[in-house]
Amino acid sequence: MDTSENDQPLVEAAETTNATKTAASPEATPSDSTTTDQGTANSADTQEGNENNDESTSVEVNRIDPAESVGEDFKINRNDISESNESAESHAPSDLFEETPVSSYDPDKPEPFDVFHWANEVDEMKNNISVELFLFSKNYTPFKVRYSDQLTATVKAMFMQEATGFIIKEADKGLECREFEKSDGEGEENVIYRTKLTNVGRAETLIHLIEKEYRNIDSFTDHADEFKKVKGILARFTYPGGESGNRTFYIAKGISPSSALKGATSWELNSDNFEPFSAEVALKMPADNQVAIIDDTVIIFNQPKFETLFQYDYKSQVIADAKAKELSDKYKLSFAEGLTLNTLLQDKKPLVKKLQSLDIAEEMSQEKLIDYADEMQLELMTDDDGSIIIMDDKDLTMFINLLAEDYFVSPVNGRRYEIKSKKLLSEPDGEPPRG
Repeated sequence: MDTSENDQPLVEAAETTNATKTAASPEATPSDSTTTDQGTANSADTQEGNENNDESTSVEVNRIDPAESVGEDFKINRNDISESNESAESHAPSDLFEETPVSSYDPDKPEPFDVFHWANEVDEMKNNISVELFLFSKNYTPFKVRYSDQLTATVKAMFMQEATGFIIKEADKGLECREFEKSDGEGEENVIYRTKLTNVGRAETLIHLIEKEYRNIDSFTDHADEFKKVKGILARFTYPGGESGNRTFYIAKGISPSSALKGATSWELNSDNFEPFSAEVALKMPADNQVAIIDDTVIIFNQPKFETLFQYDYKSQVIADAKAKELSDKYKLSFAEGLTLNTLLQDKKPLVKKLQSLDIAEEMSQEKLIDYADEMQLELMTDDDGSIIIMDDKDLTMFINLLAEDYFVSPVNGRRYEIKSKKLLSEPDGEPPRG
């Protein structure tokens, strides 16, 4: 038997689950002169040593996934085995095997947006970035608006460079970007937030109109009455890069109608001389960072202003979605085309608050609710299947008011009332005063 036999693996981790440590004489060193008899003798000595030593150590080798193994081959050769039973007993299996760390990487889960990389990239490209401005109304309709070339540097500074400069500067001080829905949001220092654009329906709609229906967007008129309807301003920045050749991001800020100066009631002071106001409307632009929209990610610098600008209240929405599911599970409801219970409950804080106080599972059945509506002579419609028809938010309000038993007929005058607020009385104590 030549030396190649000694080099054959004694235990292969990918194929063997259990192996026994063997002991060899210090002189039994593999060499070219090794014979079959010597190999047999060593094997016999090993067996005898194990029989005489009841406490010989057994090494358990777990099957290892090749994808998780380290190196080309993960095997144990004779040279890896201790040379004596005493040495074998003094070594734990961990001395022979180093545990391979398990990676938490999930290839199907996208990495969170790196706002710090984005800020540095934009800062490097700042001289090659173009900008366009839009005003948007309270119903999130965008309008094109032009600006003077003299304002180009100011627009970039107030919108783009203010945001990227803040991120780059504060990164050295430990600035964090956390997921908005998993954070407290209030009172957290040196923190900005991120969320998916699909979570913020109004922002998603606004971006969709600008990117997909740009040609149909009207220009804004500077009439003072029109400006009362403005909710915010959006700057769209474009620079070279990306698969399409250009990359785009948006910076949004809220505008208050009170920040506008009307020409009819305003004067200009030039040097020491008052003059008529030359513009019909002047606007004081907010200088703080509020919201950035990059691809499918929304970056939130100022939580209260973000929630006001896009009417996004995550906690209320979670409650509304949960109550909507409970209602849908218990009651048969039929909605007008394009409507759902979830969409109707959006921004209906009074209704959501009322639903929050109700235990849907304990409320009246559908049949009793319909009978209650008939008793109150309310126009609660049903279809042929007995489903309650909800055509708009008025129907939804009636349905929830019925659930809360907020309709009442006075036993004195017989008139119907809608109860705006009520307080449960305690059980009466004793007999009534007149028996």
